[in-house]
Amino acid sequence: MFYFQIFQFFLKTHKTSAFFPIFMPPPGKALFATATMSLDVIKRPISAELDIFEGRFREAMRSKVALLDKITWYIVQRKGKQVRPMLVLLSARLFGPINEATYTAASLIELLHTASLVHDDVVDDANERRGFFSINALWKNKIAVLVGDFLLSQGLLISVRTGQYKMLEIVSRSVQELAEGELLQMEKARRLDIKEEVYYEIIRQKTASLIAAACSAGAISTSPDDETFQKMWLFGEKTGMAFQIRDDLFDFGVDDVGKPLGIDIKEKKMTLPLIYALTHTDRSTRRKMINIVKNESHRTEKVAEVIEFVRNSGGIEYSEQAMYRFRQEAFDLLDTLPDSEARQAMRELLIFVTERKK
Repeated sequence: MFYFQIFQFFLKTHKTSAFFPIFMPPPGKALFATATMSLDVIKRPISAELDIFEGRFREAMRSKVALLDKITWYIVQRKGKQVRPMLVLLSARLFGPINEATYTAASLIELLHTASLVHDDVVDDANERRGFFSINALWKNKIAVLVGDFLLSQGLLISVRTGQYKMLEIVSRSVQELAEGELLQMEKARRLDIKEEVYYEIIRQKTASLIAAACSAGAISTSPDDETFQKMWLFGEKTGMAFQIRDDLFDFGVDDVGKPLGIDIKEKKMTLPLIYALTHTDRSTRRKMINIVKNESHRTEKVAEVIEFVRNSGGIEYSEQAMYRFRQEAFDLLDTLPDSEARQAMRELLIFVTERKK
């Protein structure tokens, strides 16, 4: 029945009869994409702990409702790079041995992250996620929203059952920021008047807050003092800001990164490369580009025109500089901690997320 649902959706959205090329990987490739070798190396200090986390995470997603269990199985099979669980585990290892509270933190953060992705796909009306059909594409919006709610509630229940109230506070703060950031972005998308400082606030709330929660929750699981919490929250924020700028730069690149080129422009999202380009051009060109984003972003050739405009304006280089500035600020915080295998792995992970190709 599950594969029949996929087939039905495929027939509705594709006129071609070439079914298998969509679902089967290219020759020599795994069905579910594996992490790059560099990421595998970074994982080595916590590889055993990541295996334990994966078991806990799968268990946390189980349900007695057959439909829900089927959907959560589908989610687990499409797992991404696991950057956030890695951040939790490495942050914990920076201050002491990984323990049960650390696994609770990792599961809590990943459940929240997964719930936010499911809900994001509904909000964005997205049919794909990580190269596979999204939950709302296969099971429609109503079910997708309820699945997201289930995942969020599971995360909250884990923290309550284990008495991890500080972690519950951290995650609740992140959920609040995520919602506020999304709404702020929607508000600004209507007028397309985002300035650079507003852009930074949006990505701080939408992306950096969850990465900050991952780092600080992991850290307090082994060193529950306020100074550790504050330092690792700030480290996570800086890392998250750099991470999101890297993601926004993909919209103007030339490589296959797993999402359509120019998708942010089509969704009227004002990102740093475009904001810089609009700020540093003449009034006539600015009006023309804003009109395209506002009224013609459904036309591929017009989106390409905006992309070319950004590439020729210095917006790419400026955004890269901003990304590396946030990364250096994160490095500076990390360097205040004692040297260790975990610190080196964290540094390499930070390099990975800012140099990644997808």
